[in-house]
Amino acid sequence: MSISSRALRMAQHHVRNRADASLNLIPLIDILSVMVAFLLVYSTEVEIIQNTKGIEIPQSIAQTSPRHSVVVMVTRNDLFVQGEFIATVADIKAAPGALVEPLRAALKRPLLVGLDVTDRDVAQREITIMADKALPYEVLKRVMATCTDADYGRISLAVIQKEKPVAPGQFKPV
Repeated sequence: MSISSRALRMAQHHVRNRADASLNLIPLIDILSVMVAFLLVYSTEVEIIQNTKGIEIPQSIAQTSPRHSVVVMVTRNDLFVQGEFIATVADIKAAPGALVEPLRAALKRPLLVGLDVTDRDVAQREITIMADKALPYEVLKRVMATCTDADYGRISLAVIQKEKPVAPGQFKPV
């Protein structure tokens, strides 16, 4: 089979006018190094806590940042430990006694809360409670009492940090 003269001319044209493509990696490396530096600087100050759309966290002006701990989340309707459903708020209100027994049982399970948490001393065990700000205090009180009874020595309430109010006399107009 022979090649047509037009195809031969097109092939010669492409060979003659071919530009050698090259990729300069220096600008790409510069951009990536800037991105890595940015992520390292700004990722150290943020603690990611799981959240749902069904919970509105109260605000605070506290300066201390949270540490890694077991997370108990109480929405307006449900109670979760580390993202696992435990009970409803209605069941917590209706149950007799000062403790929430399903929560206590869940906090005693090493596979749910993590083996590193169960190996710690009672005074070093930390738990963070994320509760909706509209939740009745009686429910929050029972959840906190259950966490203490389940051998957690440090209980923290998750809040969103808000701006500090301006103190009187601090702002001076120009």
